[in-house]
Amino acid sequence: MSVAIPQGAAPLVATDLHRTYHLGGHDLPVLKGVDLTVAPGEKIFLCGASGSGKTTLLYVLGGLEKPSQGDVLVHGQSLYHAPADVRAATRNRMMGFVFQHYFLLPELTALENVLLPAMIGGKVARERALELLDKVGLSQRLDHLPTELSGGEQQRVAIARALINDPGILYADEPTGNLDAKTGGGVIDMLLKVVEESRKTLIVVTHDTQLAKRGDRLLHLKEGVLVAG
Repeated sequence: MSVAIPQGAAPLVATDLHRTYHLGGHDLPVLKGVDLTVAPGEKIFLCGASGSGKTTLLYVLGGLEKPSQGDVLVHGQSLYHAPADVRAATRNRMMGFVFQHYFLLPELTALENVLLPAMIGGKVARERALELLDKVGLSQRLDHLPTELSGGEQQRVAIARALINDPGILYADEPTGNLDAKTGGGVIDMLLKVVEESRKTLIVVTHDTQLAKRGDRLLHLKEGVLVAG
């Protein structure tokens, strides 16, 4: 299913987001009225204490976890008032995701992992995949399996995969969390460079306050709401 992208709308607008979990007969509110408007090409870094709900917020913004209340507009289109198939198509076409644990399929090569979202969307994108792997410095590692790659290389594959469908918004959840400082710094340098060159909107969850200063805007999740850093 194709999803039209309206012109002129903000890439991302979240309104009154609430997310409550029901655990052991008790309610655990994590998000308590989050509002957020993201400008085109803006790089936002989101910090907060461990367990503050940063990943929950990222997943809600990215259509991976439904809020208890509120909505997210992606280029002016409602994410949670849309049917499930439209929401899935929106994620595939307009969003890319980079996770802490890479989530590469172990039986697929680097090239095949990058191609996967395009294949799900019914596209033939081999040339773009080759271009992206070259851009992240892995043109010589196309046929390697994830177990044959270092952690930093696996994360670079994951970034290329996130970009294969040319999404307008890129979400990254602790992208350096499994990497040492030097390797993680290199991955972030590369991620920011690719995002800036392609004018993507970027939202990064991180516990690293120094890293978070490299964005256009630093936000903290505190007591379920966002506050400026």
